[in-house]
Amino acid sequence: MTIRILLADDQQAIRYAFRILLDAQPDMTVVAEAADGKSAVEQALHLRPDVVLADIRMPGLDGLEVTRALAGPEVAEPIRVVVVTTFDLDEYVHTALRNGASGFLLKRSGPALLAEAVRAAVAGEALISPQVTVRLLRQLTPSPRARTAPAPAPYEPLTERELSVVERVARGETNAEIAAALALAPGTVKNHLAVIQRKLDARNRVAVAVWAWDTGVVS
Repeated sequence: MTIRILLADDQQAIRYAFRILLDAQPDMTVVAEAADGKSAVEQALHLRPDVVLADIRMPGLDGLEVTRALAGPEVAEPIRVVVVTTFDLDEYVHTALRNGASGFLLKRSGPALLAEAVRAAVAGEALISPQVTVRLLRQLTPSPRARTAPAPAPYEPLTERELSVVERVARGETNAEIAAALALAPGTVKNHLAVIQRKLDARNRVAVAVWAWDTGVVS
C-alpha cells in the first residue's frame, strides 16, 4: 500500500523539503500541498489522504483547528493528522492531542522520525517527539479542581496485564520497550493494545495514554 500524504505548511521551503523526503520513501507519496489551513481542510476532505502533516501556525485556520476539523471527536470519518511544528509549547501539544492528532513532532526531530510518524499514524498508533513525550503526558492530567467530569470507564474491565501495558504506554514507551519490560513478543503487545483501544473506545495509543493519566493509572 502506498501512503498518500497531504502537506500543510505556509513555508514553501518546508513543504519542498518534506516532499523530497517523503516521496523518496518506497511506501509514500505526497498527493497535495496547502499553504493555509482552509485549503488544507478543503483538499483533505476532497482527496481523503491517509495522513495530513500540518504545521500549527498557518494563515486562516491554524494547525490545531485543522486537526479538530479533520480528526476531532465529533468527526464521523476522521482523517489522520500529524502535527509538525517548530514550537514546543505545552498548550499546543495538549490541544493537538485533545483535538485528535495522531502524532506531534518537532521539526528539529529529524527526517527519519517524520517518516516513522507517518507510518505510525497509518498503523493506528501515534508518535510523539521524544523531547516532549513524558512531559507532555503529565501535562495532560488536569488537576482535581479542573476536572468537570470523571474520565469514562472502559466498556469492559482491563486485565492486570492490559493495565501494565497501559501504564507503560502512558510513560511514552514503544511497543518494543514494553515487550522487553514485560517479557512479551512485540506482536503480543500490539494485540493487547488493540484490545485496550476497543475497551476504552480509544482511536490510538495517545488516547490510551490520556485515559491513563486522567484516571490516575499513572501519576
